[in-house]
Amino acid sequence: LMNEDIRIHSWPCSYYLDTSKQWVSGRLSLTPVAIKFTADKTGELLVNFHLSSISEIKKESSNLIFSSLTILEKNTKHWFSSLQPSRNVVFNILEHFWREQLLSSQGTGAEAAALQSTKGKELTGLLTGSQKRLEDTAKVLHYQGEQFDNILRGLNKIEGDMDVADRLLTELESPSWWPFSSKLWKAPLETKPKETATVSDSKNQEGIVIRIPVIITHRTDSNVKPGKLTLFASGLEISDCNSQVIHRFESKDVDDIRVHTPYEISVRQRFIGKPDTSYRLLSAKMPEAIPILEMQFSKKIQFLEDALGFVGARKSPQVDLGTSIWQAATGLLGGVVQPSSPVGGREEMDSDQDQLQKQEKISQEEAKELKQILKKLKGLALETEAELERQDEALDSITTSVDRATLNIDKQNRRIKKLT
Repeated sequence: LMNEDIRIHSWPCSYYLDTSKQWVSGRLSLTPVAIKFTADKTGELLVNFHLSSISEIKKESSNLIFSSLTILEKNTKHWFSSLQPSRNVVFNILEHFWREQLLSSQGTGAEAAALQSTKGKELTGLLTGSQKRLEDTAKVLHYQGEQFDNILRGLNKIEGDMDVADRLLTELESPSWWPFSSKLWKAPLETKPKETATVSDSKNQEGIVIRIPVIITHRTDSNVKPGKLTLFASGLEISDCNSQVIHRFESKDVDDIRVHTPYEISVRQRFIGKPDTSYRLLSAKMPEAIPILEMQFSKKIQFLEDALGFVGARKSPQVDLGTSIWQAATGLLGGVVQPSSPVGGREEMDSDQDQLQKQEKISQEEAKELKQILKKLKGLALETEAELERQDEALDSITTSVDRATLNIDKQNRRIKKLT
């Protein structure tokens, strides 16, 4: 579960305190679920309300108040002015998180839902997240498998060309009266353009792993604009609200990805002699994309100080859910994935399910849903394992083919030297 107190952003500004009819300088802060304002002089928390309680965010001005941002919370209107770096930046970010909060499955009852959530719902949410991550992993592995298949096809083509080259060299080494050698030399080269076209076509058909709405900052510009981040198995793409591509990074183009917070990352490609290509991306949905980025760019991704807690929480779900519920889930998972016998396995799974209901008061509907999720997880795990085994075999074949091709090239080089 995400730490709700994490600060996504804060901005210096002034807040109109209605009780004293004066402007108070301080900092406006945004967390995943709330907006807060703290006074500079006293350190007092003057504003603290949930995003779901907001009914309107507007840019307003009047004869007395210029360039202000107003937030209508229930029946109270809050006025913020002198926003830094600019009113537009703060407006775009606040509006993004507010809208995503409204669109989320929690809806406007997020606070109530958080209080009423049972251990069963927490466990269901955790396992559903695991299922989504495993599905994303399977997509990446599938694409990787296609690349291996393309490599193998290319190596098979090379081996075919080597056979033709062997025959041609044999003919060149034959008596000088042989009349067809010069024509045959050109034959194997004619099919190469078609092969490269096939490989590029497969890339265009590549599927999307995940797409999320983002707030985009280019390099160190102060202006921000809304858009989308799309992750493919071979890279990532940043586009505007009209789906016009702003920039696409192939995996090899990305030099580093920095995770500033669970909600904000920066992607950079370095150049010598000219400015780096760098984008900073902020999104309420970023926690869904970070595990995929971590898997694809494991050697290039860096978690900064404010994001380290997020990594720890993800890797230690026991801390968030409580030890007993995690142990119960582990027992249930073991009963599904490793049944002791075809008949006994079902009995063990049912007893685990009963035990889970008694210990943690999980409803029958929740237990049934957990059972279905675990069955899907088992299927996905088996498919992933099979694909990894297939790719291991493909890698062995690729290594063997490359070794064989290297030996053939060395032999043919020696024969060509003798001919010249």
